[in-house]
Amino acid sequence: MNKMAGTGVVLADIRKSFGNVDVIHGVNLTIAEGSFVVFVGPSGCGKSTLLRMIAGLEEVTDGEIAINGRDVTDLDPSERGIAMVFQSYALYPHMSVRDNLGFGLKMMRTKAEEIDARVNSAASILKIDHLLDRRPGQLSGGQRQRVAIGRAIVRKPDVFLFDEPLSNLDAELRVSMRIEIARLHRELGNTMIYVTHDQTEAMTLADNIVVLRNGRIEQQGSPREVYENPDNTFVAGFIGSPRMNLLDATWSGDDYVELAGQKIRSPIAAQTLQEGEKITFGIRPENLSVMENAGEAIPAKVDFAEYLGGTQYLYCQLDDGQPLVAEYRADHAVETGSKIWIQCAAADHRIFDVGGSRVR
Repeated sequence: MNKMAGTGVVLADIRKSFGNVDVIHGVNLTIAEGSFVVFVGPSGCGKSTLLRMIAGLEEVTDGEIAINGRDVTDLDPSERGIAMVFQSYALYPHMSVRDNLGFGLKMMRTKAEEIDARVNSAASILKIDHLLDRRPGQLSGGQRQRVAIGRAIVRKPDVFLFDEPLSNLDAELRVSMRIEIARLHRELGNTMIYVTHDQTEAMTLADNIVVLRNGRIEQQGSPREVYENPDNTFVAGFIGSPRMNLLDATWSGDDYVELAGQKIRSPIAAQTLQEGEKITFGIRPENLSVMENAGEAIPAKVDFAEYLGGTQYLYCQLDDGQPLVAEYRADHAVETGSKIWIQCAAADHRIFDVGGSRVR
């Protein structure tokens, strides 16, 4: 068990199969004590299954799980030192908020005065003191979610597990609850593992993002690292809204990429690519400079301009028909059908080989 030593959460070669179907393929991951880690990926990537195995709600087919240096692979959920917050609030409608918060402790035969102290403390942290005598039917969606989180807090777990807890909330509440959860992590300092398909939640909440696809880890790192230095085209296309532009291109040699009939200087991959090699050229929309007259730039036609107040996103088509999105922050509108020219600095280029792997 030496490989499982230490604090935090350690997953060692975790595998999960349902019958003959393998859904988690040998995941190895170390989550530092006190960190906020987000599992993110498309539907069916295995993020919730992985979380449920950490919680003990799903049996591990192979591998080991440790929490704070203790092997919990075969322990019941109640013995793991975890508390879980689900997408559904799962509150008892006939009970008051106070009784909902304390019910789990009551079932564990905790003393009444200890239950009161923990409930009052959780209510204070979540700013729901004034709601303790109400029932769930008298609460808004955001208030119900706070109660669900409070029910986890009173257990004083080593690790909090969140399974898409904000999915039922409207856009404005999602933003405010993200702020609340981030504040909660700062105040409590517990290890938190959070599952979402929403990459905005991942970027704003995480110390460390784990990007999953088809039961495997594609990349892990800080939000900035994953956003600015994706390891492959999947991560580049999944993280970011709008996504990174991923364009078919050719390495023409002499430090140049040929894209849509134009040559762009890009010395980044000069040492590893062969002349004439097909590549994928990646560039973020915010790293594109938009001009309205020709120069040493790529021409494009604007198909649609999305105005968002402080910025516009221009959905364009290059001369070879490839789509491209550019962020445009000038104070005047760009009309649909107009022609523009695009430039981008070499430092912002991201080059990928035909298999989708990053060329550095």
